[in-house]
This record gives sequence, C-alpha cells and structure tokens, in this order.
Amino acid sequence: MLNFNKAKFTTAFSAKSKPPEDRFIEVAFAGRSNAGKSSSLNTLTGQKKLARTSSKPGRTQQINFFGIDDKRFLVDLPGYGYAAVSKSLKQEWQGLMEGFLRSRQSLRGVVIIMDIRHPLKENDIQMIEWCDERALPMHLVLTKADKLKKNKINQTLFSVQKSVSDIKTDISVQVFSSETRLGLPELKSKISNWMKA
Repeated sequence: MLNFNKAKFTTAFSAKSKPPEDRFIEVAFAGRSNAGKSSSLNTLTGQKKLARTSSKPGRTQQINFFGIDDKRFLVDLPGYGYAAVSKSLKQEWQGLMEGFLRSRQSLRGVVIIMDIRHPLKENDIQMIEWCDERALPMHLVLTKADKLKKNKINQTLFSVQKSVSDIKTDISVQVFSSETRLGLPELKSKISNWMKA
C-alpha cells in the first residue's frame, strides 16, 4: 500500500492557467462543497492542513495537485453545489472540471465524496455521468458516517449501491468518517490499487 502521509502540495491551476504535464498517475477527488472532501483528503494523508477546510463551503477554487511521490498525485477538484459564489464563477469551475475530466490521460479514477445523509444529489449524478462517459473508474465515499446509527448507515450504503448498479463503468461504494477514521483502510487500498495499475 502506498504511503499517503508523504503527500505534499506541488502545483495548482485554474481556468486562466495551464495544467501540469499529463504523463503521470493521478486520482481525483470531487464532491459537493460541504460534503467533507478536504477533511477526507486530510484524513487519508494523515495531515491536518494539506487540503484547506472551512466552515464556509467553496474554498477550493482551483485544481490542486498533491504529490505522493514524483509520479503519483492526488488531485483536489473545486467543490460543486452549495458554494456561495457568483453564477459566472460556478460556470467557470464547472468548465474547468469538465475539461479536466474529459481530457486528462493521467487519471486512473475519481473519488466522489458525498455526505451520507444527502447522497446522490443532482450534481453528484452529473459527476458520475461525466466519469461514466469517459469510462473513468469511480469510488463513491459516503462521508460523515459518525453522524448516523449503524442501521441507517447500512441502509444508505445498500441504497446507493443499488442506485448505481446499472452503471457499466467500474464503480464502488464505501462509508467513511474523518472523525472516527472508519473506512480509512478501504479508501487507502482502493487508491493504491488504482495508482499501481
């Protein structure tokens, strides 16, 4: 398994700048602005401030690259959904993400972060459809599992698995909590396997 604790910020780009070289191995993280994407990245890497977290959604306003080594990168995409920003900026972010997902050859898979209490919202489904269109493997991570009782966790997990069962592209689902670290070994294993492929 890869050592994610070595992850460090390497570069970033926005709609107004060029992306880094497209010749390595990358796994992207996507999710609604308040789903716990930054917290999940920080828990995965064992670092508190690698990805910026905020009580104000929408802090990730560009595509950030975190290098695990000189050939493997975690890619933090801008949050979508609730971010309190202008419509024009939202459209810019959407174009940036869509262009990245459609054209990036280095991508081995996309981790889609969803709050387990509010899974498969319209933006999440759109993200899944983008990935499916490109045959990009997906791993759906249902965060904030510590907020629910075990019975409800299992019900939601089963419901999401059933909802995506018809998708032809490789797709998997797990529960996760940054608070209790529930599901952390599973997440590390999934990304390690993608990055070794």
